[in-house]
Amino acid sequence: MSVEFYFASSAKIWSSIDWVYGIKDAGYGGWEISAEGNYRLDNPRNFAAIKEVLETTGLKASVHAPFADLNLASMNYPIYRESIKQLTECVRLASEITDRVTIHPGYLSPAAKLVPDKIWKLHKDALIEIGKTAREYGVTACLENMPNLPDFLCMDPDEISGMVSGVEGFGLTIDIGHANTVGKLDGFLKLIGCAKHIHIHDNVGKKDEHFPIGGGNIDWEKVFGVIKKNYSGICVVEGRNLEEAKKSSDTIRRYIQ
Repeated sequence: MSVEFYFASSAKIWSSIDWVYGIKDAGYGGWEISAEGNYRLDNPRNFAAIKEVLETTGLKASVHAPFADLNLASMNYPIYRESIKQLTECVRLASEITDRVTIHPGYLSPAAKLVPDKIWKLHKDALIEIGKTAREYGVTACLENMPNLPDFLCMDPDEISGMVSGVEGFGLTIDIGHANTVGKLDGFLKLIGCAKHIHIHDNVGKKDEHFPIGGGNIDWEKVFGVIKKNYSGICVVEGRNLEEAKKSSDTIRRYIQ
């Protein structure tokens, strides 16, 4: 199995793009673009700067689609449609630089909790629509498991597997740190062989802290053992800054030989 390590930092979405020039020196071959703030792909100036940096550095790319104020499980129809529109457009634009786009699932309003079957269908219909664009543009859209946050969908391995089942153009992003916060790491590790994308970061099992690898209580020897045996593809370290990115890279080398 072959794994490529990329770095991402959602903490940098309002920062100058200059920080990206340090990703390769920190030990990574690619950058996962958090498409929010100064890095939204639907802003032509942003996208031009992103392309220039990728060309200059030789970094490969993946994309994390925007999620601020979007909700694929919204019962407010204009918000639901706008969420699909923005995510579909992100997939289309991202196809110019990558074939992997991670997407967050939706979350439940008080009204939505009263009609879970309706929400399940609503959410799955949204994925089907986004998946059609992904197939058209040669992208795999990857639904990500969520951390311990109230009312979000897809915190459970069976739930997220069922949500993408039968949806063309979609796969799974397995987030190891998120899985640890809900106490279901072993369950999500069983899905690694089906994953199309992986996110890794550390925490102590309660909050989504995004510590460097080895900075929390995750058993990385077990995690990397499963990854090495069952997965080929991109593995994104999601961190807070380049200093911690380097710490994670150094730690990873001890497990991936």
